[in-house]
Amino acid sequence: MAIKNVVLVHGAFADGSGWRGVYDDLTARGYRVTIVQNPLTSLEDDVAATTRVLERQDGPTILVGHSWGGTVITEAGVHPKVAGLVYVSALAPDAGGTTGQQYEGFAATPEFVIDVVDDGFGFLNHDKFKAGFAADASDADAAFLRDSQIPVNMSVFDAPVKNAAWRDKPTWAVIATEDKSFDQAMLQHMAKRAGAKITTVSASHALFITQAAVVADVIDEAAKGADR
Repeated sequence: MAIKNVVLVHGAFADGSGWRGVYDDLTARGYRVTIVQNPLTSLEDDVAATTRVLERQDGPTILVGHSWGGTVITEAGVHPKVAGLVYVSALAPDAGGTTGQQYEGFAATPEFVIDVVDDGFGFLNHDKFKAGFAADASDADAAFLRDSQIPVNMSVFDAPVKNAAWRDKPTWAVIATEDKSFDQAMLQHMAKRAGAKITTVSASHALFITQAAVVADVIDEAAKGADR
């Protein structure tokens, strides 16, 4: 059966609207695309939001995560409807590990600055947002992303994942070579550990917006590859 369902999962500091370019590209190719709106309040809540959407799919599905969304799909991807995974400059912890542990041993990212407020939620720094998150976006688009960002409960980075779906599901990864949110070596390490087929593209961390066509091509490849 050809895979025609795609579920897109956004990361921290963003919402699902950033997937519009990928959505338009894939729907034009005949895919049924659904976008998860993560509350970013806990790993459990984001996995529940994703599972809720997966339950509504009418067959095998490609599950896609950007950034923090990679941790979410790592856990939620064990759902029986998930036929393959696509990590878009995304985190891919192993079972029993936390998101925060993925950073250990890798270079710091000084342009990616999180300001944590009193209730434990974090926003990306106003002045460094474009440089750290969306350097290849227009000034207007970067400003809109900055001013519409959703804060993340910083405790999510200490929450261990129970399952690593990439251990059992075919996996692809798109890595932005100009990503200032993660060390390149860290992104490559996680993708290779997951056994992902890796595609690189010159882009910022906001590649799900600025390189939507490349991301859509990899999702299309995954849908065809996972169907074999």
